[in-house]
Amino acid sequence: MKHGRIVATIEARMTSSRLPGKVLMLANGIPMLLHLVRRLRAVPSLDAIVIATTVNDADDPIAEFADREEVAVFRGSESDVLGRVIGAARSAGADIVVEITGDCPIIDPELVEQTIRTFLHHQADYVSNSVVRSYPDGMDTQVMTLAALQRSAELSDDPLDREHVSRFIYQHPDMFSLVHLVAPPSLTWPDLGLTLDEANDYELLKRVIERLAPQDELFGCGAAIAFLKTNPDLLEINRQVVRKGDQ
Repeated sequence: MKHGRIVATIEARMTSSRLPGKVLMLANGIPMLLHLVRRLRAVPSLDAIVIATTVNDADDPIAEFADREEVAVFRGSESDVLGRVIGAARSAGADIVVEITGDCPIIDPELVEQTIRTFLHHQADYVSNSVVRSYPDGMDTQVMTLAALQRSAELSDDPLDREHVSRFIYQHPDMFSLVHLVAPPSLTWPDLGLTLDEANDYELLKRVIERLAPQDELFGCGAAIAFLKTNPDLLEINRQVVRKGDQ
């Protein structure tokens, strides 16, 4: 089945309100964003990766990172993230967009691949493993056609839809064909925060990466879960962090 060009977009900027510069903070000697890029490079179905950052001067270090690591970069609006992701996808010749946020540095390449394959099998407009919360936060993968993204942009000027890239799509199952992936029991832990929002998240992720990456740089979701189940005291590090979607 011919399906077109599959491109991962990574939304990343330096001016996070809760943890400025977080995507370039180091763990095991390399930036969090490089951990993410290396994981996406291990996803067999991806044809390209493009970092979607902003035109702000503050994000020059991200553009410099992209140049240094030979990753494509697109610079667009800070507030219109939907427009920025569409621009990034177009710049890379995408037909299918795999949307990843820069705060998911230990995303599991196998889960990304599974989400893409599910998308291709169902020939859907949109497939996600994050709308129905089951996996740990930080494994979030959304796959959609560029056509669906562009249609959503034409249909909505709501600031929330422009900030949250796929919101209009998954809130309109009457207009788009949707598939939601749910974690198997072994990977079900929706309350586990493995996303990089605040300083306490950085501390936990740094501990996980520095413990697991020396043995397997691309350790999966299952390995992270197993490590934290055997070291439950570490869960206290970021237990009090309130996620934006939980407010």
